[in-house]
Amino acid sequence: MGGEIQLTDKKVIAAFDFDGTITTRDTLPVFVWYATKLWRILSGTLMVVPFVALFKLKVIPNYQAKERLFKAFFAGVKVDKFTALCTGFKSVIDKLVNPDALAKIRWHHEQGHEVIIISASAENWINPWAIEQGIKTVLATQLQVIDDKITGVFLTKNCHGPEKVARLLAAYPDRKNYILYAYGDSNGDKELLAFADHSFYRSY
Repeated sequence: MGGEIQLTDKKVIAAFDFDGTITTRDTLPVFVWYATKLWRILSGTLMVVPFVALFKLKVIPNYQAKERLFKAFFAGVKVDKFTALCTGFKSVIDKLVNPDALAKIRWHHEQGHEVIIISASAENWINPWAIEQGIKTVLATQLQVIDDKITGVFLTKNCHGPEKVARLLAAYPDRKNYILYAYGDSNGDKELLAFADHSFYRSY
C-alpha cells in the first residue's frame, strides 16, 4: 500500500502521529532541556519523579503525570516567552525528523491529500514546524494560559489513545466522506490506526 496513487472522488486525509512517527524520538524531554534552565530542571525533576513512579505503577493515568511535568517546568512562564522558545525549537525538530516520514508527507501533498498531525505533545512546538511543511491542521494537547502565563494545566484532554479519534471526529465529523490514512508508532495510536482505512504502524 503506501506509495500507490488512489483514485477516488472522496477527500483523502493523512493523519500522522508526531513523536516517534514523524520524529525519531519523543520531543517533550528534548524540549524541556532546550527551554528550561538547569536549576529548574533539577528542582522540577525532584517534583516530577514521584508522579512518574505512580504512572509506571499504573496508579495514575498518563495525562496526570504529564500535566505534573508541565507544571513543574513551565508553570508561570510568560506565554510570549514560551511561544518564542517553541518557534526556536523548530530547528531542533528538523534534526529529529525521520526522513522516511518526511518523504511520505511530501508524497501525500503531491497527491493533493490533506496532511494533519495528531499528537499528545503540546501544539505550541509542533505548529511552527508544521506550518513550514505546509501542514495547516495540528490536533494536539493545548495548554491553559491565565494572565498571559502558562499554568501547566491542560486546556484540553491529553491527545492520546481514544482522544486522538475524538479530536479527529470533532474536526472532520463526516467520516463517510473521506478516506483516512493513519501513521503511528505506539499504543497511544492504536485507536486511530484501527479507525483508519489505511493504517501504517512503524512503517510508511
